[in-house]
Amino acid sequence: MSSAGNFFTSKLDDAIGWARKFSIFQYPFVTACCGMEYMSTAAAHYDVDRFGAGFPRFSPRQADVLFVVGTISHKLAPVLKTVYDQMCEPKWVIAFGVCTCTGGFYDNYATVQGIDTIIPVDIYIPGCPPRPENVIDGLMKLQEKIQKNEQSRALYDPCSKIGRPDGIQGKCSTEGKIKHIEPAK
Repeated sequence: MSSAGNFFTSKLDDAIGWARKFSIFQYPFVTACCGMEYMSTAAAHYDVDRFGAGFPRFSPRQADVLFVVGTISHKLAPVLKTVYDQMCEPKWVIAFGVCTCTGGFYDNYATVQGIDTIIPVDIYIPGCPPRPENVIDGLMKLQEKIQKNEQSRALYDPCSKIGRPDGIQGKCSTEGKIKHIEPAK
């Protein structure tokens, strides 16, 4: 009897995963220039609606995928964390663009060096800006994770370099990179 129960439970989990996979309710957290590529991906030429992700939600309480698009400053980081915390489970996060993934070319005190130091990231889409084809590829990878009900819950530790894919590694510290500035006379 227990094997029949497992059969129905596993088939129900597969059906729920399939339904979630094609009903992605995204919350776009757009802050910078990558927003143009994000918008072009939703346009008719690429049409993310065929993946079930065409209608963005502008309330985190109605969304299950957080698209973080663009540079995140330390001043904006608590807002991003609040938006993430307001989302219901299950929830997934996509880091869109190199500035979101690793801080990009903003290696300074004001920019977060990767949002995975604040919130867990499921899919990284690097590029400056990423091409719509890369976004669609990332969306298909997210659909695979949603189908399997896999979620990332680990934060990135920049000094040990644990928690981020090998191809996307940020800096550990700015020591030696900060120049001494002479005071004005």
